[in-house]
Amino acid sequence: MTRLAIVTTHPIQYYAPLFRLLCERKNIVIKVFYTWEQDAGAFDKDFGKEIKWDIPLLDGYDHQFVSNEGNRGRDFRSVRNPRLIQDVEGWGATAVLFFGWNYYSHLKAMRYFSGRIPVLFRGDSTLLNERPGLRKIARRLFLRWVYRHVDIALYVGTHNRNYFRAHGLKEDQLVFAPHAIDNDRFFDKDGKYELAALQWKSELGIDQKDKVLAFVGKFQDTKDPLLLLGAFAGTNGPKWHLLFVGNGELEPSLKKAAEGKANIHFLPFQNQSFMPVIYRICTVFCLPSKGETWGLAVNEAMACGRPVLLSNRCGCAIDLVAPGKNGFIFASGNKQDLTDKMQKLMDPAVSDLSAMGQNSVRSIRDWSYERLALGIEQVFQKEK
Repeated sequence: MTRLAIVTTHPIQYYAPLFRLLCERKNIVIKVFYTWEQDAGAFDKDFGKEIKWDIPLLDGYDHQFVSNEGNRGRDFRSVRNPRLIQDVEGWGATAVLFFGWNYYSHLKAMRYFSGRIPVLFRGDSTLLNERPGLRKIARRLFLRWVYRHVDIALYVGTHNRNYFRAHGLKEDQLVFAPHAIDNDRFFDKDGKYELAALQWKSELGIDQKDKVLAFVGKFQDTKDPLLLLGAFAGTNGPKWHLLFVGNGELEPSLKKAAEGKANIHFLPFQNQSFMPVIYRICTVFCLPSKGETWGLAVNEAMACGRPVLLSNRCGCAIDLVAPGKNGFIFASGNKQDLTDKMQKLMDPAVSDLSAMGQNSVRSIRDWSYERLALGIEQVFQKEK
C-alpha cells in the first residue's frame, strides 16, 4: 500500500479533516510532517491577535512536528529542518506530497526526492495578479525550474490549473483535487444554527425581517473592506444592513467611516465552532478582495445556503459563482460595479435570494473532502 508522507508547515483547520478522512478510507497510509514548531503561528499578525482554533486539528491521523531551526518568521528562511528528509525516509515513504514550495526545507526536500519517489504538490496560486514585465518573465523561468521537481500537481480549480500549465506542467501531470471545507459541519440539519443566528441578529439590533450583507475575514487592504463599505453607502436598500466580522489593521479606518450609521455593524474574530451561525446571520456574503488565490470563506457561506458576491480577483469566483443563479461577480476595485451588483441582489424583482441560496448548497456539495481525497488516491491507482 502507498505510504504517502505529507509535508506542510502547521496544523490548519481546512486540512485536518482531509487527513482524518484519508486515514478512515484506508486506501493509502499517510503521515503528516509539520515543519514549524507545534506552538508556532499562535499569533496571527493579520488579525492582530492570538488565534487558537476551537476544533481538533491533530486528532485521527499520524503526524510529527519536525525540529525547526528556522528564524521563526514566515519567509523562506523560517523553515529549516535538518532531519526532515531523514525522517520522511525513515518512515518508509513511497511518495511525498508537499503543501507549498516556498520554504527552505520544502524546496530542498522536493529536489532531493525528485526522481527517487513520486513527488506530489498542492498549492492554490493563480495568474490573476500577474503583471507584465521583466519580473514576470524571471518569475516564470524560476517557477518552471521549481515545478520540474514535481511529478503530479493537485489543482484546486480553474485558475490554479491555468497557473500550473503556464509553468510547464503537462495535462497528464494535473489531477483535480478541489479546495474544500467540511460541508457537513456547515449544513444545518436540525435548524439549531438558524435559531442561534436569529438570536445573535436580535442582539446586534437588527430586525428579524431586515437583510444583512456580510464580510468575514481579515480587515486588510488586499481584502478591500473599505471598498465594500463605500459601495454599500451607494445602495438604496433601506431594510439592509452591513456586517463586518473579523479584526485587522483597517479596523480603525472602517469603524471611523461607519460612525453614525446605524445599519453598519461589527463583530470581532469568531472561532470555527461559531462560523455556521455567523454565515446565517447574513443574507448575502461578500468577498471584495483585490487578490485572493481562492477564498474558502465562500465555500463556507455557500454550504450555509447563502448567495455570494465576489470580485473577479477571487480565485474561486469562476468555479463557484453562476451569475444570476447563486450570486454575482464584480470587477475588482470598481465601486460602481460592486454597488450595481449589490443593488441587483437587493431588488426582489431581480434576485430570488432564497432560490440563490439553495443553488449555492447544491453547487458546493461537489466541492467536498471526499472528492479531494479521491483525487489524491487516484494518483496511485493510476500507477498500479
